[in-house]
Amino acid sequence: MKINPPGSTPSAQGPAEYFTGTVRIDCPFCGSGNLSAATVTFEPGARTAWHTHPLGQTLLVTSGLGRVGRWGGYVEEIRPGDTVWIEPGEKHWHGASPDCAMTHIAICEMKDGKAVDWMEHVTDEEYRA
Repeated sequence: MKINPPGSTPSAQGPAEYFTGTVRIDCPFCGSGNLSAATVTFEPGARTAWHTHPLGQTLLVTSGLGRVGRWGGYVEEIRPGDTVWIEPGEKHWHGASPDCAMTHIAICEMKDGKAVDWMEHVTDEEYRA
């Protein structure tokens, strides 16, 4: 058993290569074993780029108001208490609403050491759809 106290793993800024806007990632056990999980906080208007997960992803919304979009689909609002399941290989994005920050816990399994495949940035038009 190992207990990691709060603050033992520093917060990181979401890299501009994969995120639009200001994003903070707290990842106490990203990449340890086959499970990856992070608490991700998106400032208003911030979002991920389009991406997929080889074994799917679960999002647990903990605060604020967010959005999630799927390729060829429409944008849906997500709120605290919502659980979102993203199918393996489903092209999607997620982030905050335009006027309210959002925090979620993102959980996914790794396949062959990889948890995510990043793609192009979400355009403002796609974000507002």
